[in-house]
Amino acid sequence: HVLSKTEEALLAQVGNLSSAPQTIFGMLNNADMKFPKITNEEGKEVELTHGNYIQFLESPNREVRERAFKAVYDTYGKQKNTLAATLNANVNKNIFYSRVRKYPSVLEMALYGDNIQKEVYTNLIDTIHDILPLLHRYMELRKKLMGVDELHMYDLFAPLVEEYKWDITYEEAKQMTKEGLAPLGEDYLSSLQAGYDNGWIDVYENENKRTGAYSWGAYGTHPYVLLNHKDNLNSMFTLAHEMGHALHSYYSDNALKYRDAQYTIFLAEVASTTNEALLMDYLLKNAKDPKKKMYLLTYYADQFRTTVFRQTMFAEFEKIVHERAESGESLTPQDLSDIYYELNMKYHGKGMQVDKEIGMEWARIPHFYNSFYVYKYATGFSAATSFSKQILEEGQPAVDRYLGFLKSGGSDYSINILKKAGVDMSSPEPIREAMSVFEDIISQMEQLTK
Repeated sequence: HVLSKTEEALLAQVGNLSSAPQTIFGMLNNADMKFPKITNEEGKEVELTHGNYIQFLESPNREVRERAFKAVYDTYGKQKNTLAATLNANVNKNIFYSRVRKYPSVLEMALYGDNIQKEVYTNLIDTIHDILPLLHRYMELRKKLMGVDELHMYDLFAPLVEEYKWDITYEEAKQMTKEGLAPLGEDYLSSLQAGYDNGWIDVYENENKRTGAYSWGAYGTHPYVLLNHKDNLNSMFTLAHEMGHALHSYYSDNALKYRDAQYTIFLAEVASTTNEALLMDYLLKNAKDPKKKMYLLTYYADQFRTTVFRQTMFAEFEKIVHERAESGESLTPQDLSDIYYELNMKYHGKGMQVDKEIGMEWARIPHFYNSFYVYKYATGFSAATSFSKQILEEGQPAVDRYLGFLKSGGSDYSINILKKAGVDMSSPEPIREAMSVFEDIISQMEQLTK
């Protein structure tokens, strides 16, 4: 796939041109796109933005959710020709590079760097197809819990239970996280405590501090974790998540030389999400209040829906779009919307009223400009859930394999590192294991609603 010196020099000159589709989409989406005002819960006119759109979708008021949903997709619909041209340009850029570098397809080019076989990608989609009745069952449960005759696309982020008031201080979050991660053993817990005690974590919001949370660092130093802690459940899971990243780096850096220590993006979310899964298991086992238990279960169920099912649907959309373009078919705005709408019908099932507006959602997903990336969210979540299940059921042998994974960094191809630790992503088994956890969550929710 490496070309002659002259050809490589020519391709290097094209580099700036190849970033144009993503740059144009970013400018249009983030700078030029203006949404209308809508009426909020208090009856006030508020300008709709990218930032507050998800807050409106989480509103307990159904009319507010519907207004926000329709206003967003009506706005994107007015730009559909430009947005389709931009996405087409990105697809054609990918095809150009895959053909020039002699790959069989764009998908195989995207997977090549991680030495991942095409079957890992297609396995994910095929296995999720087999398990879609489970998502359909969750949609029916969501409809029942919301007490509506029809479940619409704008109902998917609405609260299923009354907001459970649960204040969790940072000190309490640290303690509960440590207790939740106890199955990983003393060595892991002492490393976690070292992170708590030795200045790894910048905890609270501060003036001029960036938002969100992340873990970072350099080889030869301990990891650094940025938080913007609020005293709530989400912040506690963020602590567990970011310390998962931090301890992955800590173990890798201590076990390996610089060249091999850095792990890939394919592996990056596995350790962080394993921590979340173990913490969730601990919280559910210790939740005595049915309201608290239901609050936790709905939180967890929606993680499965958004991280596994939704990201796999995105991955399938990318696959279909690229395959059509590679075979010489055109992709008009209507074609893109039809493909996307049909996928939503398939994934959400007959119990869902799939609103026509959702056909425009492809136009607002920035990940489609980092082609064939989103599947890593679904595989990472599945691998993490599989690890946590093995750790909880097998004990020490699974813990030893998992710590071996943390110490492997980037010393081998990602798929091989996971396989040695007991998670074979080339088979459907880890995804099926994750889905058995999802099924158990739904069963518990159904039991609590009887």
